[in-house]
Amino acid sequence: MHEAKFTIGQVVKHKLFPFRGVVFDVDPQFANTEEWLAAIPEPIRPRRDQPFYHLFAENSDSHYVAYVSEQNLLPDDSGEPVEHPQVELVFEETDEGGYKLPPESLN
Repeated sequence: MHEAKFTIGQVVKHKLFPFRGVVFDVDPQFANTEEWLAAIPEPIRPRRDQPFYHLFAENSDSHYVAYVSEQNLLPDDSGEPVEHPQVELVFEETDEGGYKLPPESLN
């Protein structure tokens, strides 16, 4: 099992597709359905033995929740805020352009 490269509240972007988001949960290895995995074309299907991230994601058209393998993510250092409506319900924005859980949610 691998240690997660990205952290809760970190802004990341997809390597192959034009979307970015804020990490709100991490699975240490694949924990979705077989149907979900089979729907990904085999040439780009991710390995199971790596962390998978739940993101409040956005692209130029919409906001959604994404489930993405670590191999397909990069840090997003743009400093631009993520406009997903659920971000402000869960996180506080930091001065560096990232996000953190509010102290009261850490109990």
